[in-house]
Order: sequence, then structure tokens, then C-alpha cells
Amino acid sequence: MKHSIIGGEFKLADGTKLPLSKAVRAGDFVFLSGQLGLKKDGALADGIAQQTLCCLKNIEQLLSSASLTKKNVIKTTVWLTDVTHFAEFNAIYAETFDSEPPARSTVCSALALPKALVEIEVVAYG
Repeated sequence: MKHSIIGGEFKLADGTKLPLSKAVRAGDFVFLSGQLGLKKDGALADGIAQQTLCCLKNIEQLLSSASLTKKNVIKTTVWLTDVTHFAEFNAIYAETFDSEPPARSTVCSALALPKALVEIEVVAYG
């Protein structure tokens, strides 16, 4: 099965190109790489609430690039760097996926980008 890249290059605020695709379509599935709480300028937002909001906004923009919406999301995987952030993260996540939420796994782990507090990976179908 042929696949196609969605979303263009992945760059950090300092211009560093990362060796990954933002998203890939394979048939009716769209796989989004883990999204961090990066603002439009590529810098990390401050705090768990703002990083979560940026992650979700970035996800919605990538889904839109694939002609999909959050309603097409069937699975998310979430990494938090601190379990004490779970309640604040979860409240914001619940507002985004307020009806028919996708399956989800949430784990606590260090992230590769220093000061990143949350990362969200998505599988969508449509």
C-alpha cells in the first residue's frame, strides 16, 4: 500500500529539521506523529495547560490538512512528564473530545525535547 506524507517538514524553533513526518496517510488511516505543545513560531508554550492546548490545536490543523476532524480520531496515546499534571491535562482533553472520545492510553515518561510536558499521538480513520 502506498502512503503519502501530510503537513510538510517538521522543524524546531531554531530551524532544526527532524527526521520524521508530521502525519502519514495509508489507505483510510492517518497516523500523526506525537505532537508537542509548540506554538506557531516553534517554541514550546508555557505550562501544562498551554502545551496541551497547543498540542490539540496542532492535531486539529494536521487533521484538517488530511480533510479530517477530531471526530475521525479513533486512538490517542499521551505522554506526560509529570503525573501531577494529569488532572489539568485531562480537563482540557475532555473539552476537545467531549462526545464519543477516542480510545486512549496515557503514560508518564520523560520526553526527548527538554521542557516539553505533554506529547499526543493520534490515529485517525476516514
